This record gives sequence, structure tokens and C-alpha cells, in this order.
Amino acid sequence: MTNTFAAANTEVSRSVAASIGLSFAEPVAARPQSSVRPFPCFSENHWRLSVSVPGRVRRVLAMSKKDSDGDLGLTYKDAGVDIEAGTELVRRIAKMAPGIGGFGGLFPLGDSYLVAGTDGVGTKLKLAFETGIHETIGIDLVAMSVNDIVTSGAKPLFFLDYFATSHLDVDLAEKVIKGIVDGCQQSNCALLGGETAEMPDFYKDGEYDLSGFAVGIVKKDSVIDGRNIVTGDVLIGLPSSGVHSNGFSLVRRVLAQSGLSLKDQLPGETIKLGEALMAPTVIYVKQVLDLISKGGVKGIAHITGGGFTDNIPRVFPKGLGAVIYKDSWEVPPVFKWIQQAGRIEDAEMRRTFNMGIGMVLIVNQEVSDRILKEANAAYTAYRIGEIMGEEGVKYL
Repeated sequence: MTNTFAAANTEVSRSVAASIGLSFAEPVAARPQSSVRPFPCFSENHWRLSVSVPGRVRRVLAMSKKDSDGDLGLTYKDAGVDIEAGTELVRRIAKMAPGIGGFGGLFPLGDSYLVAGTDGVGTKLKLAFETGIHETIGIDLVAMSVNDIVTSGAKPLFFLDYFATSHLDVDLAEKVIKGIVDGCQQSNCALLGGETAEMPDFYKDGEYDLSGFAVGIVKKDSVIDGRNIVTGDVLIGLPSSGVHSNGFSLVRRVLAQSGLSLKDQLPGETIKLGEALMAPTVIYVKQVLDLISKGGVKGIAHITGGGFTDNIPRVFPKGLGAVIYKDSWEVPPVFKWIQQAGRIEDAEMRRTFNMGIGMVLIVNQEVSDRILKEANAAYTAYRIGEIMGEEGVKYL
């Protein structure tokens, strides 16, 4: 849209000429808004439209205020998020765009694939508004996309963002963008550009919305797609920093019911609830690419919306499932508080939250032993389960 003096919407494009090595240049000319979406090309069998699967579609669903029934524990649906509705939407989209379901969309380019992903940070933004913690929400934004595309073995190349608000508060926006820059640096990708949209009367004062888009690259013969996973393979879990960027509709419902505020201490801990819940999402790119470079990684699952139950099976061949050893890692205190305060059942927790594990790698026994041995010195990793010969996820 071309801006005029009478325009109700002011839209500012931010475009940066950047190299892959994170040399951030000065902004170049603004680009006009376009409402036209490229029509997808289905000429290549390996091309997959990047569409969210159950548990990730949830962010675009309506937020209801329905009360939980009686004395039953809270559920994600009580908080206004219907996973089954998301599943149905994806089923319908699959009829129009066959091949969806991966964490990222693959587009052929010579001997490689470009891998693309897009995401937001959901209603974690509500907590950012309430706590005034805006410096790290941009890290969350980058993490949600780059963590998705690295599951294919792709190295992130560049990132684009969308920042929308009713009245542009330059100081606040700078804090948010600084977080995005930090996230790009953590994942070794360039912040290539973005869009700042000022839309009067659309958002409440002091509020904004965010979306992010990442593109990476991987050689065709190096794509990690899970096809070689077999019964007996091992699941290695990499720890999360907390809730990351999913499940916050339920978190906010629990918070309201608990009688506590974000300024109160997390029960039994020294940290405040707001700080614990706003801990930025871990960016796993460098660690995962390092593990991939050493060989033996068969599949990778980013544990986001849908938790363990919905995300881990996404990388399995048909007919396989997983056994999760539920006591094989320490569940962070913030999840224990959420479950107790909301009286949430175990199954609902595992289908909503990451429970302390943000990324899962599937490897054989030998590679598992090597990763766990190296983890003792360099990082933290857990053997959290193994592949079984029937579909589904069981917890022992």
C-alpha cells in the first residue's frame, strides 16, 4: 500500500542488505505492501508447504473465556484453545496442499533444499505487556522458526520479522527488535528485513503483535527426515529454559485462578513468576548442527505446541511410536506449579507443554552413548526414551 497523507494505516518496511556472516548494513529503500501471495508450485514431489500441524495451529484460534467444569482440572480447551479444531483445519488444508506436516517447508534449489518456517510467540505477548519485559520476546520469535527448520538439518540463512501496533512507540519497538537481533546472532543467521505496521485503533495502547519467518539451506543428501528410524533407536532430549513460547493461554488461565500475580515469587523458588514464565526460548541451532555434523542423527522433533504427545511422532515412519521415560529428567519447577495450581492432568500437561525438554533427537544406541558421554563435559542431554514397534507415545 502506498502511503498518503490521508492514509489510515502507516506501514514502514525495514530491509537490510546483510551477509550470512551477520554484517548488518543500513536499511535500504522501503518496499510497498503487497496483498498478493505467491501461488505454490507443486511440480516437485519433495516440495512441502510449510503449514502448522496440530498444536501449532492453535495460535490462530479464537480465545474463549469458558470456565472449567466443576472441580475438574483445567485443560487447554478450557483456556480457549481447541487442538482438535486445529487438527481438523490441517486435515482440510492437506486436501488443498498435499504433503504438509513437517516442521519446515522444503523447496528444491540445485543440489540443496531451501527450508522455510514461520511462527509467532502466541499469547506470551500478553505477559510481555504485563511484565514490561520486551527485551527477550524477540529471541522467542526467532527461536520458534529457526528451531523448526533446523530439524531438517538446515542451517538458517536469514530471518524476517513483522511488527504491528496501533501507535508506534519507538523505544519499545527498539527493545523488541534488539531481541530479534540477539536471536539471529545466536542462530548465526542474518536479520534480512522486516515490516513495521502502524494501524491505529487495531490494538490496545502499548500492545503489539509479532510474526517471524526463517529460511535455511541443507544439501539434498543431508536432509534429516526420520525415514531411517527403527525400533530400538534412542530418544535424546535437550533441556528447555521453561515454558518457551507455547501453552500461554493455559498458563494465563492458571495464573488468574491461582490468585498470584506475575510479581509474586514462584512457590518454593527465589525467582518471580513473571521472570520464570518470560524466560526466553532456547535456540538450539548451534548445538543441533554440531551434533548433526558428527553423524548418526536420524530424526529431530521441536517440542512446541502439542508437547511430547503430538510432536515426537511427527518424525516417525508409519507404524512406529515411542516410549518416554517420564522420570529420566528433572521437570522444571514452573511446570510443577502450573500443574498443581491448575489441577491439570498428566496427559494434558504432556500434550500442551515441553515439560523441560525443548528438542528431541532420534539416534541409534552407539550414537546415543557418544552424545551422552560428550554431554557430561559440554552440555546437558538426557536419554528420555526409545522407539517402539507400534504407533503412539507411551509414558513409563
